[in-house]
Amino acid sequence: MKKNLPIVFVCVLLFALFAVVQVGLSSGFISSYWETNIYLIGINIILAASLNLINGITGEFSLGHAGFMAVGAFAGGVITLNLGLPFLLAIVVGMLAAALAGLLVGLPTLRLRGDYLAIATLGFGEIVRVVMMNIDYVGGAAGLMGIPAVVNWPIIFISVVFTILLIRNFICSSHGRSCLALRENDTAAQMMGINITYYKVMAFVIGAALAGLAGVLYAHYYTIIQPKEFNFLLTFDILVMVMVGGLGSLTGSVVGAVLITVASAFLQSIPELRMVIYAALLIASAVFRPQGLLGAKEVSMNLLRKWGGVLNGSDGSKQAQ
Repeated sequence: MKKNLPIVFVCVLLFALFAVVQVGLSSGFISSYWETNIYLIGINIILAASLNLINGITGEFSLGHAGFMAVGAFAGGVITLNLGLPFLLAIVVGMLAAALAGLLVGLPTLRLRGDYLAIATLGFGEIVRVVMMNIDYVGGAAGLMGIPAVVNWPIIFISVVFTILLIRNFICSSHGRSCLALRENDTAAQMMGINITYYKVMAFVIGAALAGLAGVLYAHYYTIIQPKEFNFLLTFDILVMVMVGGLGSLTGSVVGAVLITVASAFLQSIPELRMVIYAALLIASAVFRPQGLLGAKEVSMNLLRKWGGVLNGSDGSKQAQ
């Protein structure tokens, strides 16, 4: 039986992580370059976890996550820059706007399956990008510039913890169990009385809202957003994080987002070889660990004991039981 990590242990670990990073940023020990990457790691964790809710937990193949992020980013930017309203309201409006977009896209497209759903959601992402480029109110192709830079480490940290807790509680609820049933066999789930369209749309809306949150944070950290930034390649990067960490694993999304972001940061110094090495790492991951680093598993006491047994040279299976 799987035994989750103790709540006290998790809280202590989170507090230690927050304190170490905060002290490093305040003292100047962490450079501005790595400060940017730490913030980007937080944003990518939110994106990867929210996409994993759709692709990994519910079993739907969506490629429109960059579009939802763009909706949240531009909605939040309009609230603070054009209207001069508080940042907290920008977060609420950005998440609601992205959730509404997820609802409008999810209702017709989630009746599709496989490649057809992927193409439909990919089309949505491209539509959002092109529409934003032709709206003068949000700057057109030039985008929004001069957005208030209000995002800091506490805001990023709280947003990441909120995202993980929300998705974790959703997965453990009856709604999340219904989504897991859809992933395994949606026909059997429907025969058991589960409203498959309802739960698909629910997961889609929650994932879209969290992508909108990531968009608001992105806009208010970089202060400049352009429609061209939210293209298919952004969705592909997020999907890679999910696949590397483990499709269906929430902690895998965190691991994948950290690894891919840090790898990209280190490879910035060799731009001529960066994409070659990046692609080679992805190919190696797909060949030697196609299910991702964690697979569909979550980090638990049993899993830690098993890893400890492997490191000590023993099987660890008895300890994991």
